[in-house]
Amino acid sequence: MASEEGKTMEGRIHKSYFDVLGLCCPSEVLLIEKILKPLEGIQKVSVIIPSKTVIVLHDTLQISQLQIVNALNEARLEASIRADGGQKIISKWPNSYIIACGLLLIVSLFHKFFHPLKWLALAAVVVGLPQIIMRSIAAIRRCTLDINILMLIAVGGAVALGDYLEAGFVVFLFTMAEWLESMASHKATSGMAALMSMAPQKAILADTGQVVNAKDIKVGTVIAVKAGEVIPIDGIVVEGRGDVDERSLTGESFPIAKQPQSLVWAGTLNIDGYISVKTTALAEHSAVAKMAMLVEEAQNSRSRTQRMIDSCAKYYTPAVVLISAGVAVVPLVMRAHNQKHWLQFALVLLVSACPCALVLSTPVAIFCALLKAARTGLVVKGGDILEALAKTKIVAFDKTGTITKGEFTVVELWTLSNDVNTNTLLFWISSIESKSSHPMASALVNHARLNSIEPKPELVNDFQIYPGEGVSGDINGKKIYIGNKRIAMRAGCMEAGPVGEEIKEVVTVGYVLMGTLLVGFFTLSDTCRTGAKECIEELKSMGIKSALLTGDSVAAAMQAQKQLGDAIEEIHAELLPEDKVSRLSDLKTRVGPTTMVGDGMNDAPALAKADVGISMGVSGSAVAMETSHITLMSNDIRKIPKAIRLARSTQSKIIVNVTFSIVTKIAILGLAIGGHPLLWAAVLADVGTCLIVILNSMMLLQTKGYKEKQCHTRSNNHKINSPAQCFQEQATSKLKARDEHSVKIVCEEDSHRDESCLKHSSEAVDCGEKPDGDEIVFKTSNIWRGVVKEDAGSYRERKKEDCQRTECSSLQAGKNKRQTGACCRSYRKECMSREACCGSGMIQVPEIIID
Repeated sequence: MASEEGKTMEGRIHKSYFDVLGLCCPSEVLLIEKILKPLEGIQKVSVIIPSKTVIVLHDTLQISQLQIVNALNEARLEASIRADGGQKIISKWPNSYIIACGLLLIVSLFHKFFHPLKWLALAAVVVGLPQIIMRSIAAIRRCTLDINILMLIAVGGAVALGDYLEAGFVVFLFTMAEWLESMASHKATSGMAALMSMAPQKAILADTGQVVNAKDIKVGTVIAVKAGEVIPIDGIVVEGRGDVDERSLTGESFPIAKQPQSLVWAGTLNIDGYISVKTTALAEHSAVAKMAMLVEEAQNSRSRTQRMIDSCAKYYTPAVVLISAGVAVVPLVMRAHNQKHWLQFALVLLVSACPCALVLSTPVAIFCALLKAARTGLVVKGGDILEALAKTKIVAFDKTGTITKGEFTVVELWTLSNDVNTNTLLFWISSIESKSSHPMASALVNHARLNSIEPKPELVNDFQIYPGEGVSGDINGKKIYIGNKRIAMRAGCMEAGPVGEEIKEVVTVGYVLMGTLLVGFFTLSDTCRTGAKECIEELKSMGIKSALLTGDSVAAAMQAQKQLGDAIEEIHAELLPEDKVSRLSDLKTRVGPTTMVGDGMNDAPALAKADVGISMGVSGSAVAMETSHITLMSNDIRKIPKAIRLARSTQSKIIVNVTFSIVTKIAILGLAIGGHPLLWAAVLADVGTCLIVILNSMMLLQTKGYKEKQCHTRSNNHKINSPAQCFQEQATSKLKARDEHSVKIVCEEDSHRDESCLKHSSEAVDCGEKPDGDEIVFKTSNIWRGVVKEDAGSYRERKKEDCQRTECSSLQAGKNKRQTGACCRSYRKECMSREACCGSGMIQVPEIIID
C-alpha cells in the first residue's frame, strides 16, 4: 500500500520551467525564493540568472503552473510558462513606456530654448517609473533590498533636488539597459534552450505508421525514421541504411554512415535513407536527456569564485547603503556647506551599492562556457570543474578504449594441455567472457563465432569479475580463470608468463587456467585512436605533461607508446584500480593539478580521485560517466585540449569581467569624490557594465570561421576535396530553417532527366573537369547520398569518358567555367586554395552549388 502511494506521489511531482524576464539582478533570486518556497506543494526552486529561468519542482495537485506564474507576476517579474521544447519570446523593440520616456527626454533637452520643456523630463520619470515602483513594493513586502529599491530612492532624491533631467535619464537608462540585457541574455541562452529540447516529442511506429508520444514508447519498440527526421529515442538500427548527423550530440562535423546493428542516438538527424530503429532506452533515459540533465545541474551549481563573490556582495550592499545614508545625513545635521552636493554624492553612492555586474561576472561566463562545451560534445558538470580544468598541469590517460580504440583482434590462441583442444578452450573462453562488458571480451566472443563456436553463457555459474585482473566462472564442472598474470596468481599458478618467441611483439597476452593449471593463452592486438598523438602533442604545446596509467602489460604499454611516437612522458603499467589512484596522488604531489581520462569501470576510482575526471561518453561505462566530472560524448580524444583551452578562456573572461566591474565602480566613486557626482553616469556604469559583462562572456560562444569550418581535416587526415562535403553541412542547417531549398545541379544534356544524375551527385570520378551541361533546379532532398547505387556504374563510366576528353584549362570561356563549375575556380572559392581541393584531381559529378 505504501509503495502504491509512493508511485502515485511520484507521478504527481512535476518539473516546470518558467521564463522570468524581470529577473535582472542576482539580488532578485532571494525575492523569487521568498515568493515560491512558502507556497504549499513547492518542493524545490532553482534560479538560473543568465538565462532568466526559474525551475520549480512541485506537486501538481497542490499547486499548478498558472498559480506559480501568478505568484511571480504579483511582484511584476514578467513570468510565463515555458512550453516543452519552447523558447522565451523577446520583443525586438523596447516597450512603449521606454520609447515614450526616451522621446520625452529628447524633447526636454531643448529647455534652454523654451524653459517649460524641462517639465517633460518629469513626465518621462512619471512614464517610466511605475514598473520600478511595483517591483520595489514587492521587494519591500518581502524584506529584500534589490536594485529597484535603490533606483527608486535615487530617482526620488534627484526629483527632490530639482534635477528632473537627471532623474529622467536615470529611469530611461535603467529600463533601456534592462531590455538590452534581456536581448543579450536571450541570444546567449537560445542555444541552451535548443540543446535541452533536441529530441522530438513524437515518434512513428514502424509496423503501423502510427504517430505516438516519444515518452510513451517502451524499450524494444521498433520505430521508423525517414530522411530529414530527427531520431526521437536511442536505439539500434535493425533495417535500412542512412547517414546520420550527430553534431548536436557529439560535435562531429561529418555525418556517420549507419547500417543494421549500428547505434543511433536521440536528437541526431537522419540526413538520408530510411531506417528502422529498435529502442534501447526510454525517452527520459536517452543520451540527450542525460546530457540535458547534466547541463541543467551544472547551471544550478556555483563555482568557488562565484560563491566568494556572492559572499562579499552579501555584505557590500548593506555597507554601502549605510555609508550613503551617513553621507546624506551627517552634513545636514552639521549644516555643512553645499548640502546639495553631499546629497548628490550620497545618491551616487546608493546607486553604486548594487553589485549586479560584479555578481554576474562569473555565472554568465560559466553559462556561456557550458553551452559552448555542450555544442562541441563535452558535458561539464559545473563551474568548479572548469576552474579546476584551467589549472591542469598533467593529463593521465587510461590505455584501452581511451588512447587505443578498444577494438581488439584475436591474433592467436594456443592450448597447452593435451586434454583440452582449441575448440573446447575457445568455447570455455567465449561462454564466460560473454558475461563481461570489457572490450577484450567482445573480441574473444566474436572470434569464437567466426570459428563456428556459439557461446553458451547459460552454462556458466559463479561468474566473477576481478578488476584489473580478469574473470572467472564454473563451466562443465570446471573452474576457469581468464585474464592477465594477476589472475594466474589468484588461481594459484606461479609459472604463468610469456610462452615462446612468437609473442614478443604482440600487444596483449591473456591466460586461461583450469583451477591452478595453465591450459592455454591467447594474444590480442589493438591500435591507437586517430588523433591520440595530436592530442598529446597539443597538450605538450600548452605546457601540460601527459602520463599513461594502464592495467595492461608493460609490453602493451610500450607498444602504444611506440605508435604515439614516444609522445607520452610517463608510463605506468600493470596497475590495479587502487594503484591508479595512488599514482594520481603521486602525480598531483610532484607535478600539480591532474586530469584523468578513462572509459571503463576500472577507471572509476581514478576518475573520482583526479582534480578533473573525463570519461569517454560513447564507449565509456555508466559508472565511469557517473563518477567523472566531464563526459566526452564522442570518441574524439582531440577535444580534451580544446576543453582545457575553453576552461582557460573562461577563467580569463571571469578575471576581465570582475576587474572591469570593480574598476568602473571605483571610477564613478572617484568622479564623485573629485566633485563630479553624476547620477546618470553612476546608473550607466552599473547597468552598462552588466551589459558589457554579458557581451564579453558571449565571445566564448564564437565558433570557427566559415571557410575554416568547411575545409577542416577529417578524422582520418583526408583533406576535403568534394564540394558536396562542403555543401552538405551548409544545406543541413538551411533545411532546418525551411522545408524546401533549391540547388543547381549540372547534368549532361542527354541525361538531365536521368534519376541517377540526382541520386549519385556526390559520386567522385577521377578527372579534372566536367563536361558542358544544362543547369536544372531541384530540391535539396533529392541530392543526398546513401540511395540505391546498383544503376550508377554505367553513369559513372560515361561521365568519366566525357571528363577525360575535357581539360581543366584556365583559358576556358568565363560562361563555360561558370556553367560547369570548373575545379580551378569554384573549388578554390570553397576551400581557399586550388591545391587543397583540386590537387588530387577528384571532382564531383555533377557539382552541387548553393543557390
